[in-house]
Amino acid sequence: MNRRYFLMSAAGALAAKRTLASPNDTVRVACVGVRSQGKSHISNYSKMENVEIAAICDIDESILNDRVAMVEKLGKKKPAAYTDLRKLLEDKNIDAISIASPNHNHTLQAIWGMQAGKDVYVEKPCSHNIFESRQIVAAARRYNRLVQHGTNSRSGVAVQEAVQKMREGLIGDVYMARGLCYKWRDTIGRKPPEPVPPGVHYDLWLGPAPQHAFTQNRFHYNWHWFWDYGNGDIGNQGIHEVDVARWGLGVKLPVKVSAMGGHFMFDDDQETPNTLVGTWEFDGGGKRKLMSFEVRHWISNHEAGIDEGKKTREGGKEPNTIGNIFYGSKGYIAVEGYDRYKTFLGKEQEPGPSLVKGGNNWANFIEAVRSRKQSELNAEIEEGAYSATLMHLANISYRVGRSLRVDPATGDVIGDAEAQKLFTRNYRAPFVVPQKV
Repeated sequence: MNRRYFLMSAAGALAAKRTLASPNDTVRVACVGVRSQGKSHISNYSKMENVEIAAICDIDESILNDRVAMVEKLGKKKPAAYTDLRKLLEDKNIDAISIASPNHNHTLQAIWGMQAGKDVYVEKPCSHNIFESRQIVAAARRYNRLVQHGTNSRSGVAVQEAVQKMREGLIGDVYMARGLCYKWRDTIGRKPPEPVPPGVHYDLWLGPAPQHAFTQNRFHYNWHWFWDYGNGDIGNQGIHEVDVARWGLGVKLPVKVSAMGGHFMFDDDQETPNTLVGTWEFDGGGKRKLMSFEVRHWISNHEAGIDEGKKTREGGKEPNTIGNIFYGSKGYIAVEGYDRYKTFLGKEQEPGPSLVKGGNNWANFIEAVRSRKQSELNAEIEEGAYSATLMHLANISYRVGRSLRVDPATGDVIGDAEAQKLFTRNYRAPFVVPQKV
């Protein structure tokens, strides 16, 4: 993206650093948004030595109380409980916040955290739109904070090795990457407006999004399928595979983007597509590379052996296919999920190197918080912002119904005011992502 968003002068950085007396001191973390993925945050931090879950924040008091009790049941000190993140951030003894709230709150909450001197772990995607991708990186640079993106594959040892094998030339000239998000998604039906449930602080949940009557479909989890809050499955499960595809190809911003799809089979409240095919063309120094991504929501085949032969918890055949395929002049690599890869080499597609080994993105974050070395972050926020931008460009192409030409130096769309308008949103005061962080 544009240098003006990513490079801040040393003189302009505020660098309100928090220091540990020693690398073994306790790191005090606050978990923010803890119903679904945030529960994984609690589970992971609770297993780490010298890491304290000092506070928990959620706008749903029933979820909040349950997660506080969860920490206590694990034999840990009872964390402080908050419904408003701004109050939590007044606690100067908290070292880092770990955000797993809905997409539309990610960037603003992360910036608030950085402004309060906290390091930040922010779930994927780090932004709800391209303007936010730029602002979250600008804030990380200005406030000199360590910010980790929740693309867990970046810490997967097998995925790291797969990328390294490509860099070493195992499959030759890598010219194309595909991301696969074939994930069973049933209809959400239709839900009427209703009173806000007791204990739910709905205004805080809406945050930057426009005022709207409360419905169950626009709340827990199904918010993913509404443009006001989510980004569809390409910005839900799919952002992991978009990130791995971009990482493996070694690219940043494209010269052209096209996406087509639709909402098939169901007549329900969902706004985002449940089937999508996106493509990005890159031109790095005259060397073209192609990236594609596909969302399928229903019955589909497996590809390249990814998730083939697996069983569901109920014992049935695994319907999902989640991973990546990289094509080179000497073979191809299939990456499955976050922790394994296989290679197939030559015209006969003989099996090559493979590995099954995961990692822990949260543990990597804590290690960097202790060392104060940005270079130790496996999923540093600038990488997350680039990948989120690719996802947003595909969604914009889908929404305007045409291909987009992109300036690879800035990430701006060329000659399409309607598409460029979708780079940001109308923010609902006071929940405004600032133009100047």
